[in-house]
Amino acid sequence: MVAGIIITWLLHARVGMQILVEPQGDQTDGLRTKTLPLISVIIPVRNEQRNIRRCIQALQSQSHPNFEIIVVDDRSTDETPQILSLLAQDDLRLRIIHGTELSPGWAGKPHALVQGAAAAHGEWLCFMDADTYAQPTLLWSTYAKAVNSHADMFSILTEQELGSFWERVVLPLVFLGLSYGFPADRVNDPSRSDAIANGQFILIKRSVYDRVGGHTAVKDRIDEDKAIAVVVKRAGYRLVVADGRKVATTRMYTSLAEMWEGWTKNIYLGLRDRPGLLLFGVFIGLVVSIVLPVWLVGGLAWLALFGGLTSGVVATEAIVLWGYLLWKRLQACRAFAMAGTYAFTFPLGAIIFTGMMVASAYDVLSGRGVIWKGRRYS
Repeated sequence: MVAGIIITWLLHARVGMQILVEPQGDQTDGLRTKTLPLISVIIPVRNEQRNIRRCIQALQSQSHPNFEIIVVDDRSTDETPQILSLLAQDDLRLRIIHGTELSPGWAGKPHALVQGAAAAHGEWLCFMDADTYAQPTLLWSTYAKAVNSHADMFSILTEQELGSFWERVVLPLVFLGLSYGFPADRVNDPSRSDAIANGQFILIKRSVYDRVGGHTAVKDRIDEDKAIAVVVKRAGYRLVVADGRKVATTRMYTSLAEMWEGWTKNIYLGLRDRPGLLLFGVFIGLVVSIVLPVWLVGGLAWLALFGGLTSGVVATEAIVLWGYLLWKRLQACRAFAMAGTYAFTFPLGAIIFTGMMVASAYDVLSGRGVIWKGRRYS
C-alpha cells in the first residue's frame, strides 16, 4: 500500500514545462541585420565523427542572420578534425580551434568551452553539444524567448531521438526522474535556489558569463551545465529553462553501454548536494522494478490458490495500480513517438536506472572515479 501511495503521488506531480519555445517566423521584422545581436555558438568536440557533420550543417541554415560557429576540437583521435576542416572550407562563419592539452584540475568540457568563449565575439554565447541538431529557427526562437522572458541564461530541453531498444526502455525514465528532481517552475522561480541547465543547449549573455567567471568557475565539474546554472542563479541573474522540443533534437546515446557510461558520470555528481533525492530515487526504482511485480504476481497467486476477501483486495489493488502505471507509460510512449508495447518495459528500465544511480554513487564515493571520453576523473 505504501508503494502504491508513493507511485501514485509521483505520477500526479506536475512536471510539465511552463515555457514553450515555438519556431519563430521572419526574424528581422523590417529591422536591419546589424541591429540583431551576434550569437557565438560554441561546440566542444572530442571524437564526434558520428555527429559533427549533421550538427554543423543544421546550424549553417539558421534563419538568424548574425551568428558565428566556433568548434573546439578537444584533441580528437578519430575523423573529427578532417570532417571539420572540410566543413570550414565553405563557410567563413565556422572557425575551428584546436584545443590545448588538458590543464591539471580541469575537466575536459569546461576546458574546451573556456577556449571557445575566449575566441567568441558575440553579445550572447550559445553552448551546444555535437549530438544536438538545430531546426532552422533555433537561434532566433531561443533568443527571442530569452529576451521576452528577461533571461540572463536560457536553456532548453530538446526533442530526444530514441533509436534503439535500450534507449526507449531507459531514457524516458531518466528524463522523468530529472523532471521530478528539478521541476521547471522551481528552477524558473528567482526566489528559489533550484538550478539546472541542459548542456545540450545553453544561451547566456556574454556580460553575465564574464561576471560570474565563466566555465573557469566550474572548471573541475563533470556536470558543468548544472554547476554553471547554480553559479549564475546564486549571483542573482535570471535563469530560465524551457521546452525546446520544437526547435532542436538530440541523439544522446545509441547503446546501453554508452548510456551507462554517460549517466553514471553525471547522476551522483549532479545530486551530491541533494543526497536525499538520490536515495529516494533508488528507493522508487527498487519499488517499481521489484516490489510492484512481486505484489502483482503474489497477489494473483494468493487469490487463485486460496481465494478470500483479503487476497482479492490485494490483487485488485495491484491490478488497478499496474493499469494506471501502464496508462501513464503509454502517454510517455506517445510523447517519445514509441510503440505502445514499450509501456510494459518500465520495470526493466527502472532497475537499469537504479543500477546507474548506485554505480554512479559508488564510483565517486569509493574514489574509483568516472570515465568520460577516454579520460578518468577522480
